[in-house]
Amino acid sequence: MAEKIVNRHIGHLKELIALLPDLPGIYQYFDNTGMIIYIGKAKNLKRRVSSYFTKTPENRKTALLVRNIADIRHMVVDTEEDALLLENNLIKKYRPRYNIRLKDDKTYPWLCIRHERFPRVFKTRQVVRDGSDYFGPFTSWITVSTLLELFKKLYKLRTCNYLLSEENVAKGKYRLCLEYHIGNCTGPCEDLVSEEEYNRGITEIRDILKGNVSGVIRQLKELMKRHAAEYRFEEAQMVKERIVALEKYQSRSTVVSTSITDVDVFTIDSDEKLGVVNYLKIIRGAIVQTYSMEIRKQLDEPDQELLLSALIDIRQKIYSQAREIIVPFRMTAELKNIKFTVPQKGEKYKLLELSQRNARYFRLEKEKQYTTQTPLRPAERILETLRKDLHMQMVPARIECFDNSNLQGSFPVAACVVFINGKPAKREYRHFNVKNVEGIDDFASMEEIVTRRYRRQLEEEQPLPQLVVIDGGKGQLSAATSALERLGLRGKITIIGIAKRLEEIYFPGDQVPLYLDKKSESLRLLSQLRDEAHRFGITFHRQKRSSGFLKSELENVPGIGPATLRKLLVKFKSVRNLRERSHEELAVEVGKAKASLIRNYFLQTGDSSADESPSIME
Repeated sequence: MAEKIVNRHIGHLKELIALLPDLPGIYQYFDNTGMIIYIGKAKNLKRRVSSYFTKTPENRKTALLVRNIADIRHMVVDTEEDALLLENNLIKKYRPRYNIRLKDDKTYPWLCIRHERFPRVFKTRQVVRDGSDYFGPFTSWITVSTLLELFKKLYKLRTCNYLLSEENVAKGKYRLCLEYHIGNCTGPCEDLVSEEEYNRGITEIRDILKGNVSGVIRQLKELMKRHAAEYRFEEAQMVKERIVALEKYQSRSTVVSTSITDVDVFTIDSDEKLGVVNYLKIIRGAIVQTYSMEIRKQLDEPDQELLLSALIDIRQKIYSQAREIIVPFRMTAELKNIKFTVPQKGEKYKLLELSQRNARYFRLEKEKQYTTQTPLRPAERILETLRKDLHMQMVPARIECFDNSNLQGSFPVAACVVFINGKPAKREYRHFNVKNVEGIDDFASMEEIVTRRYRRQLEEEQPLPQLVVIDGGKGQLSAATSALERLGLRGKITIIGIAKRLEEIYFPGDQVPLYLDKKSESLRLLSQLRDEAHRFGITFHRQKRSSGFLKSELENVPGIGPATLRKLLVKFKSVRNLRERSHEELAVEVGKAKASLIRNYFLQTGDSSADESPSIME
């Protein structure tokens, strides 16, 4: 009896398969309770569905799927691309048991420029097609908030929700609020700013969000020159401040190539359970968006299938209009008006490698979260976590961190702090005077200090660190890396840079930073290193500055040479102490003639200069 039921069931499925067309579409498998257990897409429905029943299943999960199929339904569409989109939407709606799981279901924030008179700019998670402009999505609220803060500071945008129609403003329906009085708004509610002038700022904001920061800066520089030529210096200064703020914002963007415009990059890294798809958005030669999507495998799906599903999902979410997509392997699917590129060399290949590394880092991080670790002592655990986060071969038992310090190019110094087994080793701390660099050049100073530090370590056969941390971004890191390369230590020592604003971690040669969890012990240790190096460097810099002021004051005394300066500096510590000494006390130290020169100098210059000079013990 059971055998007859099975044969009848198989016969029913074969009848359904025989009726399937040789056309693109989606197919749905149902179990005996009427629940959808799998949704798939196909360029040829009959051929694809037949393969489940004519081939031996590749794994146990696929065999279980086939065993549970009680009914098959299908839907024909015009193109393979339509099948991809429909499949993606139905999977999200029904969440079938045997389909992959796309783990980025959260709604990302957008920046909205409202379609209204005197437009508002605000952040939102809801995209409403009402004529407003939406930019995003952004993967971080910090990024959105930073941009909003920048726009409000530069353009003094209104934040009220008043309906500022010409009629309402003319009638004086609204009154100026506190935002205007504290300088955060230009007062469009009382017609204190023209619509043309306000919208000029909105146009610049649109250009910035589209990646055209350079174009906005160029226009502002021309405007600044016009104001200066017309002797409108206050307005020229306001424009200059906007230029400086935009240049700082632009310096945080990752420029990859001015020849690559409006391109999407997708790569995948996977193991037997998990796939991670990384996405980079390139506009006007700069990476303006990046994030990674986690995919939980169900039927040991191939990388091409996983990548295609994620690609369709991501492009739907962000409304991407890019006509070129860079991928790591040839795609069999064809999408309308889309060109798939598989670069083998050049700048596009470097982008592909960069995306691939980010996907791998993300997957390893997830793998670490899912793996039960053997309990370690706190210090060992933190260092082991740091090793995995930075993908090092060895546990960083010895870490050294460098920081530069100067005052407008004067008294340039540097500091190196050492942590051993996760704890400060203060006896190992070192100060450095920058000797070969003139003016303000943090990069050259960093290169000089790192070179001197490790050349001496090599010459004296002192222990080298497993990890070097540079307080700064890509520029300082590049300079320090060049120093290690000249000493033959590149590749033997892991070196990273940590930027202050968003705690980005940079690796040599990488354009996109690594972001660690803000609450992670790894980032806490790196931040502690950076802060300790900064504290140690600032303390030394203050001492140098104080002693430098004393020397500068005494260098004005005729007949007083460097040897006498050093002797007086050691003995009296400050100009005030020196001024208060009698002729006889000074003569004991430097002789009667020089004592007379010093006393006469202070009598001629008066007391104020001495009183204002700080002590070197400050």
